[in-house]
Amino acid sequence: MSMVGVRPDHYTYPCALKACSGSENLWVGRQIHAAVFKVGLNLNLFVGNGLVSMYGKCGCLIDARKVLDEMLVRDVVSWNSMVAGYAQKGHFDDALRICREMESVELNADAGTMASLLPAVTNTSSENVVFVEKMFEKMAKKSLVSWNVMIAVYVNNSMAAEAIDLYSQMEDNGIEADGVTFTSILPACGDLSAFSLGRKIHKHVERRKLLPNLSLENALINMYAKCGCLKEAREVFDTMEIRDVVSWTSMISAYGVSGQGHEAVSLFSRMREERLTPDSIAFVAIMSACSHSGMLEEGQHYYKLMTEEYNIPPRLEHYCCVVDLLGRAGRVDEAFSFIKEMQVDPNERVWGALLGACRVHSNMKIGLIAADNLFKMVPEQGGYYVLLSNIYAKAGKWKEVSTIRSLMKDKGMNKTPGISNVEHQGQVYTFLAGDRSHPQSKEIYDKLHVLMGKMKEEGYVPEMDFALHDVEEEDKEGHLTVHSEKLAIMFALINSRPPTPIRITKNLRICGDCHVAIKLISKVTKREIIVRDTNRFHTFKNGGCSCGDYW
Repeated sequence: MSMVGVRPDHYTYPCALKACSGSENLWVGRQIHAAVFKVGLNLNLFVGNGLVSMYGKCGCLIDARKVLDEMLVRDVVSWNSMVAGYAQKGHFDDALRICREMESVELNADAGTMASLLPAVTNTSSENVVFVEKMFEKMAKKSLVSWNVMIAVYVNNSMAAEAIDLYSQMEDNGIEADGVTFTSILPACGDLSAFSLGRKIHKHVERRKLLPNLSLENALINMYAKCGCLKEAREVFDTMEIRDVVSWTSMISAYGVSGQGHEAVSLFSRMREERLTPDSIAFVAIMSACSHSGMLEEGQHYYKLMTEEYNIPPRLEHYCCVVDLLGRAGRVDEAFSFIKEMQVDPNERVWGALLGACRVHSNMKIGLIAADNLFKMVPEQGGYYVLLSNIYAKAGKWKEVSTIRSLMKDKGMNKTPGISNVEHQGQVYTFLAGDRSHPQSKEIYDKLHVLMGKMKEEGYVPEMDFALHDVEEEDKEGHLTVHSEKLAIMFALINSRPPTPIRITKNLRICGDCHVAIKLISKVTKREIIVRDTNRFHTFKNGGCSCGDYW
């Protein structure tokens, strides 16, 4: 264009700058900046916006900010471009500061602001989430993009209940969801085991012919897997026209946490046969699946395959899997030796896996070493003090148990309260240990009392090691009885009928007493009960559990 003597104008330059942004071509972008400066177009609103965006996309945030500050006129696009530049490069505080500056000049945020800000409010502080909430609430006109971003903000900050509530509000306001909405909300359904809502969304997706869509199909697999619905997850997987590594890894992981290690191994082999290269996350999934099923040799084989054939350097997640594999197999000394030979410093999860193995196999010597390292790394994490206390309790060393509990009390620590979620008629109900806030509490406790009597007839004896050790002996059984998962199960038994499975999600690892109790509840009530704890799925049926008591 220049060669034939046609001079660019204020329409041409923004288009060229957009091309520079898309290709991250900083050299050409700087040439354009010099050209517009010569002809005085650098003060034009649209050219200025193009320059801010170009410098932001190319990672030159100081230059982008300088252009923004020099603009005589700025609109919401100017600020949004700066927000996007900071957010995409991980400068989250700066991105939020730009939003606050927008407010100070009385410029209202729009859907573009929300979308630009999204990377900055992932795994962020509650204050930042509240700020975005207020920004969303102030918007006079909320577009679909705004709703989608706000849902994603909640999901990305482990606020699944808030995400589902907002999705319901969106439906009530007559806003028609799209594929992005469904892809965003499905993880929240999985996190809360909101199976009926997830299935309802799946039907919406099919009715509106939104498939095939790789991201959406992967989200469906993940949702069903987190709800313990392997059959439904596999149906989605088998009907996909295109599968990527995420699809295969999600399905492998689903089999793994459900204790179906052999299915996971078979699927991993199929993935390799289809010439799809597994990545480091896929190897975490298959090694973890081997660990959950006690498949030590297979797990070690995959570690060797990853490091020697695929030349993938092990990360802490892989080291943790090996420690878990060895620890679960009772080879605690070998697991400890493996940690000492690691190429990187072990983190909290690695030492935590070893401490857990020490509790299961009553290895107090190594357990104390693991605990000592954990207390130095995360002195405020009370869960590891509880694990060490349980090791002492199992060995009958009550004096040491008392010392640990006193230490926790002196540090102001409390055991993380047990929380269990259960869905009923599209609504998720949350129960705390000892909870009496639910309107049906009397029915729940009455049913629990009746069931406890029937369970004792079947031979149930409460495992006192899992009760709090700072209560009187006669009170320990009462503390075990009111664990949150037992209350959630009673609620589900009252409000549903066979053969509907009962699905519970718990924020902690299920304790040994609840594991024994729920096996008997499934036998007495003839109901299938699926519990997802922080470690795996437990499918209780006819007095047995899918984990084979190996968790």
